[in-house]
Amino acid sequence: MIYLDNAATTLHKPPQVEQAMLDALRTAGNPGRGAHEPTLHASRLVYAARCAVAKLLNAPDPSCIAFTANATQALNTALGGLFRPGDHIITTVCEHNSVLRPLYRLRENGMSLSFTTADEKGRLQYDQWEGFLRPETRALVVTGASNVTGNGTDLARAAEFAHRHGLLLIVDAAQTAGELPLNVQVLGIDVLCFTGHKALLGPQGTGGLYVRPGLSVRPLVVGGSGVHSFDEQHPAQMPTALEAGTLNVPGLAGLCAGVEWILAQGVETLARREQALTVLFYERIRDLPNVKIYGDPEMTPRAPIVSLNIGDEDSARIVDILWEEYGICVRAGAHCAPLMHKALGTAEQGTVRFSFSHFNTEAEVLQAAAAVRELAQEA
Repeated sequence: MIYLDNAATTLHKPPQVEQAMLDALRTAGNPGRGAHEPTLHASRLVYAARCAVAKLLNAPDPSCIAFTANATQALNTALGGLFRPGDHIITTVCEHNSVLRPLYRLRENGMSLSFTTADEKGRLQYDQWEGFLRPETRALVVTGASNVTGNGTDLARAAEFAHRHGLLLIVDAAQTAGELPLNVQVLGIDVLCFTGHKALLGPQGTGGLYVRPGLSVRPLVVGGSGVHSFDEQHPAQMPTALEAGTLNVPGLAGLCAGVEWILAQGVETLARREQALTVLFYERIRDLPNVKIYGDPEMTPRAPIVSLNIGDEDSARIVDILWEEYGICVRAGAHCAPLMHKALGTAEQGTVRFSFSHFNTEAEVLQAAAAVRELAQEA
């Protein structure tokens, strides 16, 4: 089996991730809910995960990191907790439904949206931002990189625009946290949402958000916190403010192990390997007849993704053949990014998405390119 569906979830993890989760299952109690050793140990595991993610993102303090079940929950927390009816938000057609659907729900309740369009290669039209501004504009919400094309967003440009106009900058880093270097302080990001099960090499069911110090986010969920139990209101201090209920301690232990492994290897080192594999695949298929590649594979920054179609074949059929005849795992369809497909003209066909990890080998990439070549010749 050749696994090239890493933009959905990374299948191959460092062995430390599994071991950390198993150890936590055997030894960790409920963090913050007592003073005995099992609960103190659980609290230490959670704090270690908080410190690891804070170091990876260059957050000023571990308390800026609140954990959730995934990036979707983190984005719902941030978007639902920062804006009110009457506010206006600028976003982009590159966004995942984890951004779009919370925004659409807010729009139903009196908020307004403006969407930055993309050209035929899925490149954002940044010059549109100035024209979208209104007195009630509160934020710019952008993805770190499109999960369809791999095209990265110029976060420095986004930050400059947002800061110049007094807007919040909210970043969906599901495809870039652990994949590309991110420095929330240098960029001035107000909120960054991440998931654990992709490039952070953690298990499914983990994720979270960075919240800039001084910025208050209304919690999506309130309830037990282990502190201030007689108060009617949920505690306002981070990270407790956004972490009602019992955390996924074994999952966070695994996430911590994955992030610490990334830090030891170096994000830049891993990114160079992934980009080399992506370029190797792209160069082997870019001139094939009947193969159309989407996005701009030569732009930077970018996630290690190549989306394509072969002739007029439905993307789902191509993916089935790749699995059944070649043992290659990739994803077909809309990838939960409908506006991106409308911009690319692939709303009906979808795309076949190849996404690479540093755990992949050059031999696997060459086999995948050879399979695309054979299918293109048959089309």
